[in-house]
Amino acid sequence: MTWRYALVLEPAASDDPRTDFASTFREIDPAAPALSVGELSTQRGDGIFESIGVVHGHPQEVTAHLERLAHSAALCDLPAPQQEQWRQAVAVAAAHCPQDGEGVIKLILSRGVEHGPAPTAWVTAAEAADNSAVRESGVRVVTLDRGYAIDTPARAPWLLLGAKTLSYAVNMAAIREAKRRGADDAVFVTSDGYVLEAPTASLVLRVGGRFVTPAPNGGILHGTTQLSLFEHLAELGHDTAYETIPVSALAEADAAWLLSSVRLAAPISAIDGVAVPVDVELTASFNDYLLSPRT
Repeated sequence: MTWRYALVLEPAASDDPRTDFASTFREIDPAAPALSVGELSTQRGDGIFESIGVVHGHPQEVTAHLERLAHSAALCDLPAPQQEQWRQAVAVAAAHCPQDGEGVIKLILSRGVEHGPAPTAWVTAAEAADNSAVRESGVRVVTLDRGYAIDTPARAPWLLLGAKTLSYAVNMAAIREAKRRGADDAVFVTSDGYVLEAPTASLVLRVGGRFVTPAPNGGILHGTTQLSLFEHLAELGHDTAYETIPVSALAEADAAWLLSSVRLAAPISAIDGVAVPVDVELTASFNDYLLSPRT
């Protein structure tokens, strides 16, 4: 990933009535040191983030990403983001993304500096990796135990299982473990046998002509790309559903996809070494839609 641009925000209160927040932005060199050694985002992963896909200079699903940022902030007891301030920061960053091709904008809100200024916030813009091959050929996944039961998030909300936090060490370790097992990615499952999500993506299955995704009651991060695709599928007359999916249902799927903001729709070609049919034509139509301008 090639970083092109970065700016620091002076976070405004959520009820700040201003309409122009340009004075709260400070451009910084994305290649130069920028954070204090006391920054809690790096010391403890104590913060939240969003990654927004950018297509030909157009940031995708900005409203959904900002709403999820606010949801994560509430779960983590962080100050509520001023939505218009962040929207304007996204627009500034988008101007520095590739105008012909794909990019990614990251929004980061940290608890701040220990015994110092809080919170801290910044936005970056970069070129996206070339995901064309994986969108066509797909990914092999393995199921990995997430280490908790389906009802754990409701019983222990302090685990922040539904927030998009900066604490991604477990997610990255899962991907490394998947590769050690000869796969490309992982799908988390609960210790009592239910399907969750991938470390950096949502899961969608096609079973008997219906499109289903795990219900967001097990600490699942509600995917903005999955939400958009389900709206599109519903408009086309397809049945979509959120369900509590047992691991055994994976073997019943006649097609499956991982969905994320930058990779978009990646078909799953195998689960735990068992081949899954790849619907090339349908996947291409998904990505055609997901690459179209969406607000």
